[in-house]
Amino acid sequence: MKIHFRGMLAALALPFLAGQALADGCGPASVQTSNAEQGTPLTLDAAVKRAARAAPEVLLAVLEARAASADADQAGRRLNPSASIETENFAGTGPLRGFSTAENTLVLEQTFRLGGKRRLSERAARAEAALASARCEVMRLESQTLAGELFLDLQAAIEIAKVASDAAKLAGEFSDVVSRRVEAGASAPPELVRSQSEEAILQAAADAAAGEVEARAIALASVWGRGEVDFVLPDPSREKFDKAEIKASEGGPSHPRLAEAKAGMEARRAAADLARAGAWPNVTLSAGLRNFEQTGDNAFLAGVSVPLPLFDRNQDAARAARLRSQGAALNADAVEARLRAQQASLVARSRTFRSRLDRLEGEALPLAEQAYAAAAEGYRVGKFDLTATLDARRSLIETRSAVIDARLSLEIETLRLRALIGAAPFDGDTQ
Repeated sequence: MKIHFRGMLAALALPFLAGQALADGCGPASVQTSNAEQGTPLTLDAAVKRAARAAPEVLLAVLEARAASADADQAGRRLNPSASIETENFAGTGPLRGFSTAENTLVLEQTFRLGGKRRLSERAARAEAALASARCEVMRLESQTLAGELFLDLQAAIEIAKVASDAAKLAGEFSDVVSRRVEAGASAPPELVRSQSEEAILQAAADAAAGEVEARAIALASVWGRGEVDFVLPDPSREKFDKAEIKASEGGPSHPRLAEAKAGMEARRAAADLARAGAWPNVTLSAGLRNFEQTGDNAFLAGVSVPLPLFDRNQDAARAARLRSQGAALNADAVEARLRAQQASLVARSRTFRSRLDRLEGEALPLAEQAYAAAAEGYRVGKFDLTATLDARRSLIETRSAVIDARLSLEIETLRLRALIGAAPFDGDTQ
């Protein structure tokens, strides 16, 4: 049975401004009491929400989003002024010997960024913070989807383990029938050996299926950073994933991948505006006081320092930023188109898997059950041989497994489609 690891993502909003809002928008909530502590079986909704809150990748992305918000706050601050003290014309020769002719100067300088550089720097940093927040939401939904897929896969593994256990039990009951026929002289002793061999094979398969359940439960727990199973195993008989059909027209391709692409486009535009502002030179104003030791006089001084933009006007950086902005716009359009195509593909695949499941559940499984019941009864009364009965039982086991696999395939595709359009279980508040 296949394990599906790739998933789609649900619709979430992208904050473009205030740094604090960005940090809060991708911030985790405290982890709730685990299902093991509550003593109730894990559910799909609980697994998805727990991944959103506690997945290590999500927590790292949250910290990065908050760091980017802090960078944005820093980018909006003014440059600090500078102060300098100079002493000239001392410890020389002749009349300049000693400090009697020294000149002491105290200067304060302040650099002003022209062209709106401070405002544009903060805007660019806010756009980068919005991008970090969008990436955090992408990571959150990827973790949620992975948890959902692994949960469904764990449920299927539990069902497969039950099928294997039931098959081993059937084999044991049938071996008793064969034994009685051998004792009565109605069957040859090799048939009992063959039946017991089949029983041992099925029992080994049941043991392996039970071990697979444990392995997949550990894989699910690892999504939220646990190295062991810390929840009560789900009960497949109590919860079935909603397989209500979703049409291609439902929802839209507005989810974190698209939000991330649009945030990247805004960030590149802001960077381009900042690069264009780099053509403006910065101006440094200075003012100070000079003291003449020889006469005891004081004098004020003032100055202006402006770099001459003769060779570098930041034109190459501006051109590079403009090209990156164009590339980000193309990427946003491509992401939206791919998401629409992905939605249509998921709808088509879901329809195919639904048809397969209906056929297996409605036709193949009842017929396989009838065939085995008839073959087992026929062997008991001496109408059928052992091979026909074992083949019928093998067909029944394979059909039951095929039903579980078909249901898992349908549920996985449905889960991905719901993640894509932001439907349950991805429409709840996970903050």
